Order: sequence, then C-alpha cells, then structure tokens
Amino acid sequence: MSLEQTAEHPALLKLLSALFYAGSSFLITVVNKTVLTSFRFPSYLCLGIGQMFTTIIVLYVAKMSRTVQFQDFDRSILLKIFPLPLLYVGNHVTGLASTKKLSLPMFTVLRKFTILMTMILEAYILRKTFPKHIVYSVAAIVFGALVAASSDLAFEVEGYTFILLNDAFTAASGVYTKKKLGDQELGKYGVLFYNALIIVFPTLLACAATGDLHKAATFNGWTKVTFVSCFLMSCFMGFVLMYSIVLCSYYNSALTTTVVGAIKNVAVAYVGIFVGGDYIFSWKNFLGLSICMSGGLIYSYLAFNNKSSGDDAARLQELKVHAPEDLRKH
Repeated sequence: MSLEQTAEHPALLKLLSALFYAGSSFLITVVNKTVLTSFRFPSYLCLGIGQMFTTIIVLYVAKMSRTVQFQDFDRSILLKIFPLPLLYVGNHVTGLASTKKLSLPMFTVLRKFTILMTMILEAYILRKTFPKHIVYSVAAIVFGALVAASSDLAFEVEGYTFILLNDAFTAASGVYTKKKLGDQELGKYGVLFYNALIIVFPTLLACAATGDLHKAATFNGWTKVTFVSCFLMSCFMGFVLMYSIVLCSYYNSALTTTVVGAIKNVAVAYVGIFVGGDYIFSWKNFLGLSICMSGGLIYSYLAFNNKSSGDDAARLQELKVHAPEDLRKH
C-alpha cells in the first residue's frame, strides 16, 4: 500500500500504530524479564540507560544521514521539551518501586487508574471532550479496578501509593507527549531524541551514586554471548518501545494509547493469577479483574470503529503535505 493510499485510511494508521505499540510493549517485557531475571542482571537503571543511549545513537545517525529530520539543539529545546524528562524519570522510578510491592494482577489493575487520569488531563490540558460511550467504558474499567482493589487481601499502603503516583506520571507523560507532538520543529523524532538526551546524563549520575553502575560493570555475564545479545536486544527494543508510544500518541489520542497499553496487560494479569505465587485469590477480586478487562476491550472496539474525527482529517492533510510530489498529483 502506497503512502497516499495509507493516508486515505486514517483509521488503518490508528489501528496499526496501536498494534505496533502493543506488540513492542509485550516484546520488551519478555526481553527485559530475560535480562533481569534469567541472567540476574543487577540494575534496572543501567538497562534503562542502555535503552536511552540506543535511542540517542539511532536517531543521531538517522539525522546525519538525512533519513529523519528534527530541530538542531539550541537553548529553546529545554523549554519546548519540558516537563517530559521529569515526567519520564518519575514514571520510571515509581513504576519500579510499585512492581516490587504489588502482586502482578493487582499492579495491572491499579494501573487502570492511569486511564481515568489521562481522560481528566486531556480534558483540562488539551480541551478535549469525550462521547458518552467512551466515558461509560472508562467508568467500567475504573469500577472493575475498584472492585478488585477493595478485596485485595495483600493490601500494602506503600505499594498503593507508588502505583497511584506511577499512574499520575504516566498520564501526564502521555498527555504532554501528545501536546509536544504539535510542535512542528520538534516533531516525533525530536521529542524522542531530546527527551532521551536530557534524561540520560542525570540518570547516569544517579546510577553511579547508588552503586548500580559498579554492580553492572562487574557483572560476570558480560563474557557470555547470549547475555550480551539479550542486553543489546533490550536496548534496541527500548528505542522501539519509545518510538511506538510516540507514534501511537501521534495517530491516536493519549487516552487511546493508555488504553492500548492496558489491554496488552490482559494476558499478563490472568497469567499472574497462576504464576508468581504472590496473588491471593478471591471471587470479588477476580470479578473486578474481569470487569476491568471487559471495559478495556469495549473501549478499544469503540475507539477503532469510530468514523474519522477532526484529528484524523488534520492528520490526513499532513500526510498529504509530506507525501512525495508524484503521489499528491491527481
């Protein structure tokens, strides 16, 4: 399918970008699990730094080869990209902390509050309005999460605090990413590149201060080809994931991107009931999980079966503007 043909089907672009994000998110979960659990790599932070450096290198080489284009660095960049770097760091730290404190299914359920927070922030910051059926499906997701959380037999105040903070950081990051994508000088690639560039050095200093850098440097797996291959794959998938999030946010709303991430966790949540050993079963909790997941599936169906919106028309026009001249002649 040509660029012009694809541009004439904005719904297809929305769906493909969402599937790309869901697939990337699933694959990086598997690869990261292999690196951190199977090989027992000692530092989440160092793995994250590797992913950031990969993003910087790939996009810099692409810019130098004129494969992609984005604004050269100047002092205005910091103002344009703010507050994305701070939100990214907050999201990363609270996400790791909450993962350690909560069972996998409850982590997945409580992450659904990101959807409600994203909807509120989109309405407040992006001035968006939502159809009633979208609001009802989001309400079902949140209601299911409340039912499941109310019967959580492993309630942990610290864990719940971290996960709700993580939800807030994720929602704000998604909404501001969507907002920054409206800056034509930065574009998709500029948002990715400068966000990683600003974050990576403070994270590296924090990693050195906590001793994680030393642990990673002295890790005995560096002599194993299989580990190095998995580590490099994780770094590359980190770039792919960040790109897929930006791409999904570009063609869809921040809310849809958030819901797609939640739907990806459907299988993870149910598998976590039987695997991991830290889930305490109760029928109320299981019912809440099921309501939550059903609401997410309904939202996805509604979002991807709606007729083209004004945003779709604008995106279509932009694709036509950037299409090669021979494709735009009719």
